[in-house]
Amino acid sequence: MAQNVGSNFFTVKNLKLGYHFLISHTPYLFIIPAISALGFYNLLTITTLEDLNNHIILMLKSWPIIIIFFAALYLIRGRPRNVYLVDFACYKPDEADMMSKQQLLDIMSLTFDDEAVHLQKKVLEKSGYSDKTYVPEGIRRLPEKLLTFEESRKETEKVMFGAIDNLLAKTKVKAREIGIIIVNSGLFNPTPSLSSMIVNHYKLGSDVLTYNISGMGCRAGLISIDLANRLLQTQVSAYAMVVSTESIHCGSYLGNDKSKLVSNCLFRMGAAAILLSNCFSDSRRSKYKLMHVVRTHKGADDRAFKSIYQEQDEDGNIGISLSKGLMVVAGETLKSNITTLGPLVLPMSEQLLYFGYLIARKIFKLKNIKPYIPDFKLAFEHFFIHAGGRGVLDEMEKNLDLTEWHMEPSRMTLYRFGNTSSSSLWYELAYSEAKGRIKKGDRAWQIGFGSGFKCNSVVWHALKTINPAMEKNPWTDEIHDFPVNVPLVMPLSV
Repeated sequence: MAQNVGSNFFTVKNLKLGYHFLISHTPYLFIIPAISALGFYNLLTITTLEDLNNHIILMLKSWPIIIIFFAALYLIRGRPRNVYLVDFACYKPDEADMMSKQQLLDIMSLTFDDEAVHLQKKVLEKSGYSDKTYVPEGIRRLPEKLLTFEESRKETEKVMFGAIDNLLAKTKVKAREIGIIIVNSGLFNPTPSLSSMIVNHYKLGSDVLTYNISGMGCRAGLISIDLANRLLQTQVSAYAMVVSTESIHCGSYLGNDKSKLVSNCLFRMGAAAILLSNCFSDSRRSKYKLMHVVRTHKGADDRAFKSIYQEQDEDGNIGISLSKGLMVVAGETLKSNITTLGPLVLPMSEQLLYFGYLIARKIFKLKNIKPYIPDFKLAFEHFFIHAGGRGVLDEMEKNLDLTEWHMEPSRMTLYRFGNTSSSSLWYELAYSEAKGRIKKGDRAWQIGFGSGFKCNSVVWHALKTINPAMEKNPWTDEIHDFPVNVPLVMPLSV
C-alpha cells in the first residue's frame, strides 16, 4: 500500500507541480533567509546596551530615507493609471430578428445561382450555429428588397443604442458623464460618424472625445480597449465607453465568387458596450481591472495582408475574400502574439522550460525535439477566443491544449449567437458570468483575430466574484439550457 502511494506521488504531473512551486517561490527561498542572516549578523555585533540603543536609533533614522528614496524612484519612473472595467452589456436582438439556417438558405436559393447556393449550404451545415441566431430585416427581406445604405444605418442604430441603453441601466452612469466614446465597425462608416450618432442620440456634451475605428474586422474591439486605455492615461477621473459592432448589410455579398460567399454564412447581428474608468473610487464597484494589452500586426507580409481582402468581383459586386491559407496565417500571428504575451503572464517555471526548448533547438540544433508549448492554463482561469468559426476554435483548442470547459463559452456563443464580429468576446464573457464561473482573483484572456492580419490579446483580473443571480445579460433567461452538444453536420435541404 505504502509503495503504491509513493509511486503515485512521483508522477510526471506531481513532479511538474513541485517544479512550478519551487521556481515560483525561489525569491522567498533565497531573499528571506538572506535578510534573516543579515539581521542575525547585526545582532551578534551588539555587545552592550549602548550598542543596542545606537542600533535602534540608526534604524529609525534610516527607514524614512529608504521609504522616500523608493517613493521618489517610483514617481520618477511614472505610475500608469489603473483602468477598470465597470461593467459591459451585450445586445440581444428581438425574436422577430431570429432566423433559422434553413430560412436563410431558402432566401439564398432565391438570390444566388445553384452552385453558389450549394456552397453556402455546406458552410451553414458545418457552421456549428443553432437556428436561433439573428439576422437584420434587410437580409430577411431579400430578394424582395435590395440592400440599402439606409438599412445599414437602421441596423447599426438598433444594436448600438440597444447595447448602450443596457449598459447605462446597469451602471447607473448618466450618458453626459462619459468623456470618451470609441466605436468600432469594420465596414459601415457613414457621415456623420457612428460616434457622432451616439453623441446626437444621447445629447452628450461638446467636450466629449470621439473616435471611430474602421476596417479592422473582428479584433477591432480589443484595439478599442487599447485606445481607451491609452486615452485614460492622460485624463483625470474619466469614463470611456467602447462600442463594438458590425453591419451585416455592408458585409453581405450578392455575387457568385466562391471565395466571397463564405462570409454570407458567418456573420450575425450583435453589439457590445463597455464602460471603462480610471477613477480609483470606481475600483470597488468595477468587475475587472485591465492588466495587459498585446497587439500583433503581420501586415508587412503580403500573404497575411491579403488573407482577408475586400474587393469587387467581375460584375462589380463588393465582397470579402477569405484565402485558403487563412488558418496558417492565423496560427503564425497567434504564435507571435503569445511569444510577447508569455513573459508577462506565465510563471517563471514555464518560461524556463520554454527557454530550455529554445536553447536545445537553436543552439544545440536538436531538430527532432518536440516543440514545447507553454501551459497557459497556469496563467489564466478563463479563455475567451473570438467565435469566428468552428475551424478557428478547433485549432485554438489544439494549439493551446485547452479543455472542453475552457472552450465552452466560445463554442456556445458561436452556437447561440453566431459570429457577431468584434462583440463576440463579450458574449463569451457574459456566458461565464451567467454560469457563475467568474471568481474574485480570476484571470481572463480575450483573444481576437482579424484582417490585416492581426491578433490581439487583452488580459483582465476579476475584482469580485460575479453572482449570476444579480446579473442581467443575453444568457440570463436561457443559461440553464447550456452547454449543448453541437453536431458536426446539421443537414439542410435546398
